[in-house]
Amino acid sequence: MENKRNAFIKSDLSGDRSMLIKPTKNMKKVIYALILLLVVVSGLVFANSEIKNGGSKKSTPRPPSAAKMKAELKQWEATPEGIKFKQWEASPEGKKVLDGAAKISKHINASSNMEAVVTSLSLPPASRLGFGVMARINGDDYILSFGLETSNEFQQLRSLKVNDKIIIRSHNVSYAPKYLYPIVSGDYVERDSRIIYKRAPRKGGC
Repeated sequence: MENKRNAFIKSDLSGDRSMLIKPTKNMKKVIYALILLLVVVSGLVFANSEIKNGGSKKSTPRPPSAAKMKAELKQWEATPEGIKFKQWEASPEGKKVLDGAAKISKHINASSNMEAVVTSLSLPPASRLGFGVMARINGDDYILSFGLETSNEFQQLRSLKVNDKIIIRSHNVSYAPKYLYPIVSGDYVERDSRIIYKRAPRKGGC
């Protein structure tokens, strides 16, 4: 009787153990699955944030500092081209061109109206500035350059004649040893209170 009772108790305990072990294994599987899911999600979030940060850094590169630009200029001035340019700046021809550019700098910075008179319908020989004319502003001669023609945008400009009085606007004046005159980039031309040229805004710009 005692043996039967012990056997009964053992069988009950073994059954209870099997019932306890099964839920424990299942719970471990669930926990492992949750941990794995958490790791994967965390990895994706971290990777996504890295991509965003990386993309923002690439899209907004830092402009060179003033010190770096000054150092690069000094380095360029030591090259043969830089030495030649500095010599040109100090020459009478170079000084005349620089003075002419300085005279209209206020109008260039403000992109305000400048009165001009057309003096020639052709640019100096060997010029590589595209379409342009020569113009006199306040007694000084300038190259009025419009660049390369991509369509018929210069059609009305081709109607200009020598001694025509025009109103021009520009945002840039440049110079080079090759040319005896400052180079004014033509953005706007008006003749007889009528607009005959207006540069189209650049794509992506204002």
